[in-house]
Amino acid sequence: MTQNQMLSNKIKIVTECDRLGFLESNASFYSKYSSFTLKALGKKSFQNFLGRMLTIEHIDETTVNTIDINVYPAPRKNGNNIAGKCNISKGKIRIYPKPIKFCIFFKNKFGKNTLFAYAGNRARAALIHELLHLKYANDETKVRELTKTYFSAYSGRRPQQNSNAMLIYKLLFLAGKF
Repeated sequence: MTQNQMLSNKIKIVTECDRLGFLESNASFYSKYSSFTLKALGKKSFQNFLGRMLTIEHIDETTVNTIDINVYPAPRKNGNNIAGKCNISKGKIRIYPKPIKFCIFFKNKFGKNTLFAYAGNRARAALIHELLHLKYANDETKVRELTKTYFSAYSGRRPQQNSNAMLIYKLLFLAGKF
């Protein structure tokens, strides 16, 4: 089994029991969102890319025990929704969805296809970011810069100034809130 196949086998969807009742009315939406995220993160081209990134960064794949895709969004931190968390000592990475209100607003403003592209790329960027924390635990600035670099490399090129890819790149890395 190759390194990237072993990493994809660690990705699973989880529901935090203490949040079940909290967002029950939107369970169908979040269930579909987490399934979409699982497909985006499990995509063979992305898994191959992650394998190369881990090799380049000298990050041992065995330091990752689980990659959990949480069904529901994380509680807000400093007024912002977080995309992921890394518990280095446990080797546990969590990826979180955007709240339904954000997704409705985004879809109305940019369209369904752009929302799907954003959601998939947000999850990919979050996983890249959290994997880099395994090596650069206390250097958030370096992790953010490397996340941009690796995400751009995965995307294949810097997005064109007037493209949907540029919009998504700006939303992921340059914009605070819009």
